[in-house]
Amino acid sequence: QVQLVESGGGLVQAGGSLRLSCAASGGTFTIYELGWFRQAPGKEREFVAAIRWSGGQTYYADSVKGRFTISRDNAKNTVYLQMNSLKPEDTAVYYCAARRFNARYDYWGQGTQVTVSS
Repeated sequence: QVQLVESGGGLVQAGGSLRLSCAASGGTFTIYELGWFRQAPGKEREFVAAIRWSGGQTYYADSVKGRFTISRDNAKNTVYLQMNSLKPEDTAVYYCAARRFNARYDYWGQGTQVTVSS
């Protein structure tokens, strides 16, 4: 059973930066991909970015391309989301999630709040 714990959220002004961390534990050898998702008030949860645990391939939503960078440290079982040039519309609860090969995302963290003020 994989456990995920996010950290690094907070309040930042528009144009600022934050780095989120997601520490994975328990059965990490089964992880195929880790992703970041977000959910703003009154909106559905949406995909932000993902990274393959082994090969390191990355994927981004169009809305964050060029501003956000996902990376991993396999030795620390940790995935990061570096968020630059933040906008008020990036305000949301950010969730880390993991999936096994040929499976959907079925392991989720508790979420961390990111608030961007204008």
